[in-house]
Amino acid sequence: MTELLDLAERVAGWTREGEQVEAYVARTHDTSVRVYDGDVESLSSAQTEGIGVRVIAGQRQGFAYAGSLDETSLRETLDDARDNAGFGTVDEFLGLPAPDGVPAAELDLFRVELAAFPTDRKVQLAIELDRVVRAADPRIRGVETAEYGDASIEAAIASSTGVRAHARRTTCSLYAYAIAGEGADTQTGFGWSIGRAPDDLDVSRAASMAAERATRLLGATKPASRRVTAVLDPMVTASFLGVLSGALSGESVLKGRSMFAGREGEQVAVVGLTLTDDPTNPEARGASCYDAEGLATRRNVLIENGVLQGFVQNAYTARRAGAASTGSAVRGGFKTTPGVGTRALALVPGTRTQQELLSDIGDGLLVLSVQGLHSGANPVSGDFSVGCEGLVVRDGVAAEPVREATIASTLQRMLHDVVGVGSDLEWLPGGAAGLSLAIRDVTLSGA
Repeated sequence: MTELLDLAERVAGWTREGEQVEAYVARTHDTSVRVYDGDVESLSSAQTEGIGVRVIAGQRQGFAYAGSLDETSLRETLDDARDNAGFGTVDEFLGLPAPDGVPAAELDLFRVELAAFPTDRKVQLAIELDRVVRAADPRIRGVETAEYGDASIEAAIASSTGVRAHARRTTCSLYAYAIAGEGADTQTGFGWSIGRAPDDLDVSRAASMAAERATRLLGATKPASRRVTAVLDPMVTASFLGVLSGALSGESVLKGRSMFAGREGEQVAVVGLTLTDDPTNPEARGASCYDAEGLATRRNVLIENGVLQGFVQNAYTARRAGAASTGSAVRGGFKTTPGVGTRALALVPGTRTQQELLSDIGDGLLVLSVQGLHSGANPVSGDFSVGCEGLVVRDGVAAEPVREATIASTLQRMLHDVVGVGSDLEWLPGGAAGLSLAIRDVTLSGA
């Protein structure tokens, strides 16, 4: 269990005078099964391992990686990183983090039973998901894809500045895209189930979700253009939080790409709205004991009662900002250097169910999905205009479906125009949680 940490410590121990060395060692095993029309379309299972080494010397940084963990590869990777540092740009803010005294959360994110779960059972889960989706409703005409996926990830970090960290986690998931039809009309719907082990997965839930999301939009028409109060479905709220996460990154602030730059302490959202990034929550998909630089993760309050508290930072962005790291370094694996980002973004839930929010607004729109959000939203200006599908809300009840519509506003205005926060918090497949959110004065464009 300590093999990877031992390797990282060995490389960090080869540090020379006048330099800092960080070794990041990782091993991943993942499986993916895709089923189409009841048959296995693809099946893959792979194990990867490797090391990434950062060397900082003379205010320059070098990086190198290798997809092997033998002694020769370890030494060659360190030598390559040293050589690369000689070509780096001088930057006075470069430096590896030292332990900051924040204790790591004790999270149980690893399930040993995943390793014992046979591949044929994984295939059966995907086939069963395909079958259950098809049987969920007479209007289901097919399943675009039914997928099972899992991953077992172990990583360790050691540095010459005293950082030592080791963690492992497992993830499992089921996904389905259902195709529903009525006459010449067709719609698709997405359903999922996620967990840490196969026993956490719920085929029926994923299937019924996909079928319901597909069938409830049959017969949709273009809505009349007007200004409405919109209730965002949890998945849509999570998508908007994904855009906000970029604006709340210390790296975005440094690059002039954040609409929140220089606004700490200001009221940026409606009173009562609180946004946190808490990777220490074991329910979060992105839960982790440590960040990608080996510092303990922690609960960071980014917006509290509508007031901007700060940004997520890694060691470098914090040093440039004159702040402290928030334990928010992220990286895509051993082949990349650390960046900065959120792992478990969530709004603090309110007390209203989605139906109660619909009753509260009376008339408006329940937004079930949006398209092109990341290309249709500007994290600097905050402007957004995105395609959407949903249900007209009439007298507090979700009524006829609409599509080929667009909703538009600004992210800043949207945060100030929140009139209701749902109690239906749900951790979704991405890095954010969703809940129902009511927002007034949204521009709806249709027919």
